[in-house]
Amino acid sequence: MTSFEDLVAEAEAAPVAGWDFSWFDGRASEARPSWGYQRRMGERMAMAKAALDIQTGGGEVLAGVPKRPPLCVATEGWPPNLAKATARLHPLGTAVVAAPEEPPLPFADGAFDLVVSRHPQKPYFAEVARLLSPGGTYFAQHVGPASVFELVEYFLGPQPENIRRARHPELERAEAEAAGLDVVDVRMEWLRMEFHDVGAVVHFLRKVVWMVPGFTVEKYGVRLRELHERIQADGPFVAHSSRVLFDARKPA
Repeated sequence: MTSFEDLVAEAEAAPVAGWDFSWFDGRASEARPSWGYQRRMGERMAMAKAALDIQTGGGEVLAGVPKRPPLCVATEGWPPNLAKATARLHPLGTAVVAAPEEPPLPFADGAFDLVVSRHPQKPYFAEVARLLSPGGTYFAQHVGPASVFELVEYFLGPQPENIRRARHPELERAEAEAAGLDVVDVRMEWLRMEFHDVGAVVHFLRKVVWMVPGFTVEKYGVRLRELHERIQADGPFVAHSSRVLFDARKPA
């Protein structure tokens, strides 16, 4: 049985750049939404003339699209992800632009007939509406409300209701409509996650840094050791992620 110290040391040494989650194989799992976002995004890409992928991460999702439009651009703001996305997407003919998460993005009004994003930290609908050409589409998978909050609240304690409701799909629908977009489809699913050892928890919180802001092993050492003992005695720590499919169109 691997010790607490060894599990934590391994997780701290693992690189966290990009959105490759293969490190978690056999150590943590997450169910996938029923709609198959990458496949459906690929179908939209195949029909587009000019597409933008916002906050592409390491370019993993976009790289898996079978056919990209004649003009395909991705943005990313975090330098380690930017380097990975550039190396992955440039050979595929996709330009990667260093850009912050907040608007404005460095593109002209109406530059794209398709804007996509998988798990943006925040969807800026007014900026999306500006970037879309008339009749253009925003097709995205968002992180929904209170996602993985079993883990968040294990470390931070109960969160207030306004934090738990942030990113609720109906709130985002209202924001999109206020920006002038017609919302075609919004749906949400809760998906089971399992963490099979404390190292997987440490790696997850180092990678998804906004879950427990300021997380370090030193700061949360006592709670981590308690969690290690709990997993050893009772089995995997179970949480639930929330995912939202968001499909909107700019009026023609």
